[in-house]
Amino acid sequence: MTFAFPQNFIIGSATAAYQVEGNNTNSDFWAEEQAEGSPYADKSGDAIDHYRLYREDIALMASLGLKAYRFSIEWARVEPAPGQYSKSELAHYRDVLLACYEYGLTPVVALHHFSSPQWLMRFGGWGGEETPARFAKYCEAVFQELGDLIPYVLTFNEVNLPVMLRETFSNIGLIPPVGIDAAAWSAPKWRESAAALCGTTVDRYVTFHMISDEQKIALLMEAHRLARQTIKRLRPDTQVGLSMALSDVQSVPGGEEVAAHKWQMYFEQYIPMLEGDDFFGLQNYTREVYGPEGRVAPAADAELTQMRYEYYPEALGEVIRKVSKAIQLPIFITEHGVATDDDERRVEFIRRGLAGVQACLEEGIDVRGYLHWTTFDNFEWNAGYSMRFGLIAVDRSTQERQAKESARYLGRIAESKTI
Repeated sequence: MTFAFPQNFIIGSATAAYQVEGNNTNSDFWAEEQAEGSPYADKSGDAIDHYRLYREDIALMASLGLKAYRFSIEWARVEPAPGQYSKSELAHYRDVLLACYEYGLTPVVALHHFSSPQWLMRFGGWGGEETPARFAKYCEAVFQELGDLIPYVLTFNEVNLPVMLRETFSNIGLIPPVGIDAAAWSAPKWRESAAALCGTTVDRYVTFHMISDEQKIALLMEAHRLARQTIKRLRPDTQVGLSMALSDVQSVPGGEEVAAHKWQMYFEQYIPMLEGDDFFGLQNYTREVYGPEGRVAPAADAELTQMRYEYYPEALGEVIRKVSKAIQLPIFITEHGVATDDDERRVEFIRRGLAGVQACLEEGIDVRGYLHWTTFDNFEWNAGYSMRFGLIAVDRSTQERQAKESARYLGRIAESKTI
């Protein structure tokens, strides 16, 4: 039986500036890559050169049938020094937005996707009292120049990821995506080198991924509030939200209390942050199962992704249901994807994930769109170029793009609005 998505349901894909543009030399991540003893498997370098090839890339997305493109604007490019805004960089992002419209893609913009200007670290980074106001001024500069072209905006990508990293990745022995020490959630020696490259000391070097204590979370909430206020003042019609990374938190008998505590940390503590938002960006990749002693490992025969977590596309529908019971905002799936070299498994991941979205829509839950992570095989933070999340493969020796069947599959759904 064929299911038809609502006509206004948006289907497309997503990227992050640092992971695709290349040569974001003013970013704190660049310093981390170059730091002595850095845990990054590769240096981002030219990445996939999307900064130069964005027009061809957007044309390719459109030719595949995709109808939306979520990308981020790199703060470190727009504001290379405190209070100095680059007209040429703002013009570049205007061209990216115009290309989206030219090729029929709805743009969804993230103003911050993990990376920050190196200079921000000299002011205490995301532990600095002035950072919320600084971020809001950056948002103001962007919206004064580009706001007429931005219908949907995320102030931040995955505001809860620092807490998830601390709670989750340390338990499964995986080094978090920015190389934060997994066992102790501390600042390893190499971060002193990264801090020095940013012109500061390690005690002031607080990257976005270290926002995991009450004081820093409060600053992040204030940054979002000020940014939303600024955007709405300049562009009242722009839809404003943020995104959270949410695994489907499950429990086995005896683990209900542990699971409830995890869900409170991952999601519920951030609910006050959403007051006044227009939509909620939901991002899901897998599930987490808890017993009375904590995290329960996947079954021995469970399929794992390249990221070493469980292949479980059904998690998406379950998380949508949980979120919809707690908040009244429309939901956008702003990321959902799988790291694998087997593209047939990616097609199946999309199919089963969208089946979950379909069921939620039939239950009356207000889901507005689905943006797959990610458009291209790209730079996956400290894992370098080894993780294959993309709908489109990239030969980095030539920067040649090769669409996978998963891209065509999702494009057909986007075009027909049916599954």
